[in-house]
Amino acid sequence: PHLSLHILVSLFAPLAASPGRFPDNKRNSRESMAPPPPPSHPTYDLKGVIKLALAEDSADRGDVTSLATIPSNMEVEAQFLAKEDGIVAGISLAEMVFHEVDPSLKVEWFQKDGDRVKKGLRLGKVYGRAHSIVLAERVVLNFMQRMSGIATLTKAMADAAYPALILETRKTAPGLRLVDKWAVLIGGGKNHRLGLFDMVLIKDNHISIAGGVTKALKSADEYLQQKGLQMEVEIETRTLEEIKEVLDYASKNKSFLTRIMLDNMVVPLPNGDVDVSMLKEAVNMIDGRFETEASGNVTLDTVHQIGQTGVTYISSGALTHSVRALDISLKIDTELALEVGRRTNRA
Repeated sequence: PHLSLHILVSLFAPLAASPGRFPDNKRNSRESMAPPPPPSHPTYDLKGVIKLALAEDSADRGDVTSLATIPSNMEVEAQFLAKEDGIVAGISLAEMVFHEVDPSLKVEWFQKDGDRVKKGLRLGKVYGRAHSIVLAERVVLNFMQRMSGIATLTKAMADAAYPALILETRKTAPGLRLVDKWAVLIGGGKNHRLGLFDMVLIKDNHISIAGGVTKALKSADEYLQQKGLQMEVEIETRTLEEIKEVLDYASKNKSFLTRIMLDNMVVPLPNGDVDVSMLKEAVNMIDGRFETEASGNVTLDTVHQIGQTGVTYISSGALTHSVRALDISLKIDTELALEVGRRTNRA
């Protein structure tokens, strides 16, 4: 059980929608900020993600169950219902899926990405060929459930983290990074680097292999200078001594360094609380010379304390690696479906 596509089956004149019944892809507008656009990737796009999701479900044979049981010219109306309170996300992506399957489908939304919704609220409706709606249904719901779950947790963590900004990580579902990161934006978070190609992030393994903090930073600066790249550099630190070494290097060298990650400086206590004193000391030591990012032991319970230390960003893999989908169910009006079947000699 998570967001719901409540299919109300009705028999209409074959492939002929009533004029004015469904404004073409119109969404009721409200006086609020427009939802954020999706992030972009240099080598693939959301259309490719949608095509793969549909191909995985229908392959080259299509939906054999619908082909066997539903008249080819039947049109239906399907309604989206929230089955749980939360932040809805994936509405724009759902519309893209419907139109990839069948451009003649008419979609109308009563909510928009980023809206807070209550259980039982109608989110929108789609009208058109039954075969097309049923084929798109599971892919649409999978995207909406996942994105809404991410957006709901992101919103809660972003509110608790204020004034710090909440970031996700690269711990996303393979192939769904654009989708997951879009959901974070919709929930009020910010995006960390998209991948390995758009930011230099020097982590513990890089430092160990390079021979230390100073050598790793020096190598990164030389590489970017040599390649003529204008790119942000972040380095992970685990101790106050490493922070001192980073600051010493940056004070003596022209560097691309923009951010210092403060890893595992939030210390869990036996009573379930956390000690953020080391993190606060680190932030004070850096004193605004670079952006700061707290990572490690970040949960909905701890993020408020972390945000009060003065850190710029808080990153959490939990936003995308342990997604709890927003409550969904699929409910079909069986009596109406049987009546349709009788009219078409299918029951």
